[in-house]
Amino acid sequence: MSEQVGEAVPAAQKSSWTTFLKSLAGFTGDLSAMTAPPFILSPTSLTEFPAYWCERPELFAAIADGKTEQARALAVLKWFISTLKGQYTSRNESMGSEKKPLNPVLGELFYGYWPANATRGGKTTLVVEQVSHHPPITAYRIENLEKGVILTGHSAQKTSFSGTFYVFVCHVSPRMPDPRLTSTLAGSIIVKQVGHAVLTVSLPSGETEEYLITLPRLRIDGLWYGSPYIELAETSYIQSSTGWLSTIEYKGKGYFSGKSHSFKATLTPPPHVHTSPHVIEGTWHTTSKELHSGATFHDVTSPKEEITVAPVEKQGEWESRKLWYGVAKGIREGDFESAATFKGKIENEQRQRRRDESASGTTWELKHFKHVEYDTVYERLGKLFKANPPTEDGYDYLGNGPYSES
Repeated sequence: MSEQVGEAVPAAQKSSWTTFLKSLAGFTGDLSAMTAPPFILSPTSLTEFPAYWCERPELFAAIADGKTEQARALAVLKWFISTLKGQYTSRNESMGSEKKPLNPVLGELFYGYWPANATRGGKTTLVVEQVSHHPPITAYRIENLEKGVILTGHSAQKTSFSGTFYVFVCHVSPRMPDPRLTSTLAGSIIVKQVGHAVLTVSLPSGETEEYLITLPRLRIDGLWYGSPYIELAETSYIQSSTGWLSTIEYKGKGYFSGKSHSFKATLTPPPHVHTSPHVIEGTWHTTSKELHSGATFHDVTSPKEEITVAPVEKQGEWESRKLWYGVAKGIREGDFESAATFKGKIENEQRQRRRDESASGTTWELKHFKHVEYDTVYERLGKLFKANPPTEDGYDYLGNGPYSES
């Protein structure tokens, strides 16, 4: 492992990266408020991230094809594990390292779909809205109505730094007349994902199954070298209304040992079902196997399917790719001065909008979602595995997305 600070950082930005690391180590509070060096910025808004839930839409649709409660619970687990590569490692593959996404503005929108085909039935649609700016919260809805599979959720992040920035001074010697300053950063950015998702499956019998999905904690390593990457940490859960529970434990690469992106998932039956648990192990960004049978459980080494989005010229002013077009263009072309100018303009307009609302005593009205103080599905299903926290708020979808009539 190299010991050079900012080895992956462009030469012209090594100084700013070192300054950023020092600020990071001394910062208290939520790190999302910090300004990152230009080379670490992504040209993509955080409102596009819910599309990662469905980059393999055939697995999303296949949940409805399970003939038993157990089969559907396994299908949900397989689909969920298959979403993790896109959500947490795709920027490393396409951009060389993890990048800081653009922070969405309140009211920002993102729409897209995956077309119908014989394998997955009807069109699968996505509606995303930035429902809060302070703190940033993104709500989303994914539907394949022909198959009767729907995902509704919201997410936010609370970030902090865990570690220390050390500075050392070498002793002066005849062979080294000038003291040499060296430093190192020991630590990671810790991201606590706030929020949850609820998957509903409408069955031919007329009944509906629900699955509460909690989110893993993230650890961003590789900071010292200027090449950040994400490891998942701790445990997340998928609780079915039928009683089946998936417990997913994440174990990543440590400083000295461990295999990157490892996980172990255990699907346990409800008390009245007398069968052995299913245990799956592997790496979530490649493949995994069911331990009992040795059969491959999930495999995401094949290409994903990108979401279809309207051309920028046909998007509304609040849609992500049109809103951030100038910023994204500047980042992609390495013209960070231009990107900063466009970004500053958007942010200043948003600050003025909030001041105008405050002066008039009005508040921003959401377009596609309604905030609810208590998500009853979260509370009901969370009790089955003692979710922490025991209650969470949520966002109900209003059914008025651009694909509602299609």
